[in-house]
Amino acid sequence: MVKTPDELALMRISGRLLASVFEMLDDVALAGMSTMEVNDLVDRFITVDLAARPASKGQYGFQYVLNCSINHVVCHGVPDPKEIIREGDIINLDITLEKSGFIADSSKTYLVGDPPPAARRLVRVTREAMWRGIAKVRPGAHLGDIGFAIESHAKKNGYSVVRDYCGHGIGREMHEEPQVLHFGRPGAGLKLREGMVFTIEPMLNQGSRQVSTQDDGWTVVTRDGKLSAQFEHTVAVTSAGVEVLTLRQDETPPRRAA
Repeated sequence: MVKTPDELALMRISGRLLASVFEMLDDVALAGMSTMEVNDLVDRFITVDLAARPASKGQYGFQYVLNCSINHVVCHGVPDPKEIIREGDIINLDITLEKSGFIADSSKTYLVGDPPPAARRLVRVTREAMWRGIAKVRPGAHLGDIGFAIESHAKKNGYSVVRDYCGHGIGREMHEEPQVLHFGRPGAGLKLREGMVFTIEPMLNQGSRQVSTQDDGWTVVTRDGKLSAQFEHTVAVTSAGVEVLTLRQDETPPRRAA
């Protein structure tokens, strides 16, 4: 689970490249595009502009470079040429990238046009919850500290945290140990060590945390049909606390939490 300095240096490169994919998407007018068009845009950008590999393509038999999860879709939404992104939607784009043998993983929920205030609030609180979790990362902390910070913020704001999916270690493989739950107790779970690299990727629901998988075997939706949002970063445990390897230019790392 612990990466060497040389491995971390390569992971920083993968993370920076992946951050640039989202920075590119920030300037794209998503409304009116199909989710397949977004997939193809990202595919070209990663392979041609960045000379990297979209790590999700072919992983576990998945054919596409990203997951696109709109409104009540929690995660793993499948690109579809018939699925059109509409004004007022929220859409999570979950993307992985491999460069020089190391993988980075990140996601962002986009506001399309001007969604209703309740949708905007869910997206804001989900982003905040992720950062609350990231702020707990430092040597000697526990995975339970991360999960507790995330779920506490979600509950305080009236949302539930999906428990069926979690963050994960990452490096040469997309999914490595440890599993990073988005709920937990302070002081519980694995103690963090310098050099560990993993994702933190909470999914918050407006209603119940219960989810269902659709017939395509991939797409996960809220059982009650209410909205869901997600944010994700790949982070490394450092001697000083935490380094966000997929940090975008418009973001500020969190201060170390008490």
